[in-house]
Amino acid sequence: MEPEAQQPAPQDVADDVNSLQQALAQEMDKAGQYLSGWQRAQADYQNLKRRTEQDKEEAIRFANSVLILSMLPVLDDLERAFATISTELAGLTWVDGIRLIHRKLSASLEASGLSDIQAVGEPFDPNLHEAVVHQDGEEGIVLSELQKGYRLNDRVIRPTMVVVGRGGSNTSEKPESSTSQGG
Repeated sequence: MEPEAQQPAPQDVADDVNSLQQALAQEMDKAGQYLSGWQRAQADYQNLKRRTEQDKEEAIRFANSVLILSMLPVLDDLERAFATISTELAGLTWVDGIRLIHRKLSASLEASGLSDIQAVGEPFDPNLHEAVVHQDGEEGIVLSELQKGYRLNDRVIRPTMVVVGRGGSNTSEKPESSTSQGG
């Protein structure tokens, strides 16, 4: 005769089921935490990858900035020389040759992403201009340019040195305007 297998008590079965359900719930919580941690890590990795790609692209775009900055004084000197050239020399062929060299240099720099910053007559912007002198004139407006400023691919690499109006007597104001306002 075979001994009869003992049937577990219904209470024991219920306790086993409850403990298994609790263990399952705990393991599902852990799995959820692992999944959310993995998703965060994956998102962080994607952000790092995107940021690294952006940094690499920016480094490529501005790799020549040091070279271009070193060429700007040469460009300035050529422009100053052309501004002071006498009329007797202006028609000579060697002067025309130097003008051609200046145009080629300017075109090469522009092809690399260099552009002038417009200043005269514009409102003073400390992101684009460096105020060197304040004179009587329309307040906050750039009156003249002392040294050209440049952008490289929309980033300022050299601000424009400018003379800024501080208000006061304005040479462009007409005397009639002040008398017509008074009466």
